[in-house]
Amino acid sequence: MRGPHNIWRLVVTGATFERTGAMNVVLDALETPASLRFVARTLALPFKWLGYKGDPNMPPVTRALTALGPAYIKFGQILSTRPDVVGDELASQLRVLQDKLPPFSVAEAKAEVAKELGRPVDQIFSEFSEPVAAASIAQVHKAKLVSSGEAVAVKVLRPGIERAFARDVDAFYLAASMVEIFSPGSRRLRPMDVIEHFDGVVQGELDLRLESAAASEFAANTDKDDGFQLPAIKWAYSARRVMTLGWAEGVPLGDNEAIDAAGHDRVELGDRVLQLFLNQALRDGYFHADMHQGNLKVAPNGDLVAFDFGIMGHIDEYTRRVYAEILFGFIRRDYKRVAEVHFEAGYVPANRDVDEFARALRAVGEPIFGMDASKISMGRLLSYLFEVTERFGMETRTELILLQRTMVVVEGVARSLNPQINIWQVASPIVSNYISQSIGPRATLRDLSKTARVMARFGPRLPRLVEAALIRQGNPAPPRKDHGLLRWALGAVILGVSIGISGALTFLLVDFAFF
Repeated sequence: MRGPHNIWRLVVTGATFERTGAMNVVLDALETPASLRFVARTLALPFKWLGYKGDPNMPPVTRALTALGPAYIKFGQILSTRPDVVGDELASQLRVLQDKLPPFSVAEAKAEVAKELGRPVDQIFSEFSEPVAAASIAQVHKAKLVSSGEAVAVKVLRPGIERAFARDVDAFYLAASMVEIFSPGSRRLRPMDVIEHFDGVVQGELDLRLESAAASEFAANTDKDDGFQLPAIKWAYSARRVMTLGWAEGVPLGDNEAIDAAGHDRVELGDRVLQLFLNQALRDGYFHADMHQGNLKVAPNGDLVAFDFGIMGHIDEYTRRVYAEILFGFIRRDYKRVAEVHFEAGYVPANRDVDEFARALRAVGEPIFGMDASKISMGRLLSYLFEVTERFGMETRTELILLQRTMVVVEGVARSLNPQINIWQVASPIVSNYISQSIGPRATLRDLSKTARVMARFGPRLPRLVEAALIRQGNPAPPRKDHGLLRWALGAVILGVSIGISGALTFLLVDFAFF
């Protein structure tokens, strides 16, 4: 409900941005037109004294967002993944926004656990510690199960956090609608879509059952990945506001001295963290999108351990194939092929010049390949690539922006372990293997097999489905006496396709027999 309380919340927001010096930074980053600047300053300046002061040791924008509370902190973090909206400089500042708040009491946490799990805490946990980490949405406690004595991590949502987020998200929607009214030119940034994306992410984080499910799916995908493990979800002790999982023992990945003291090979760890991420993104299309050092440990046996699954990325199979071929083309410095892939995928309008696009891509790739190996960045390459493709008419794709942002973070983690890491050299075998598995003859055979199964299941129904679709679209239906002819014709087409598929399968099987 976008009522007066939302207007007041926006006034306080503007006043805080004015008081902390963040207002001009944000308006400049968004290239805000004069009309919208006037509205923002008119709402904020008279109430500047009402704004929160925040921590004077922080940069202005992070200071303002931190002072305004959990929803603003989370919004800033998500905007850090959208340089297409806030610009590279502001996105870079927002990446260091700390998702930390003072913890709530153990008594409150235990009350939430008891309410969610339907039993007194003492019947479930023999030990329940003070908070070991406290963020904007939840905090974590170390505990021990009564049933088995196993050490576990218990994540508990902040009391009343859903109501607080609902209030602020509602104000964000009001702000986005005002931007669209007073600044039609800003509609290219799709402010309402940005808020809807944020709303969806937050709703997922406010239901810990969804995070548990994400962790479970991620664990199933990576079960056979050597040197990688995830803490197991304890479903019997998890609910909407409580998530219990195995305790991850190990050395924080950001502590190089501790890693060296434990005898782990940092060069090998740097290679592994990068290759694991690329494997998960390309092979599975499902990746941990918040893979910074704070969410990674090195287990005593040398395995990498990941936790905190609130932000996960997803890329469909077709897009994975396209971007693997694009990366492979860059690795081979075959810019013409990279350009052709963009056109074949329909990412760039067909009326643009493929050779001109290839030259623009060369301007992206060559300076990066000319760098010292320790400075080559796949994340930077993707960022430059998005800039070029946008100039040639490609629309922004949120899932790819998230991939690029996570790539930057993972590269940073890898370089913190081994400053001399050659990103391309480490990435090349993963990308090459994915290409051979997903675009070669085996992939064709797999795709044709899937098509044949679908045709076998739905083929007999296709004539009626097509006929019904034509009628729904308002096209004149064929005369009743011709329906049989229509079905016969469609059946013949289906039969022809099936024969073609069978022939292709036979050809490929024979082809494989010679290898």
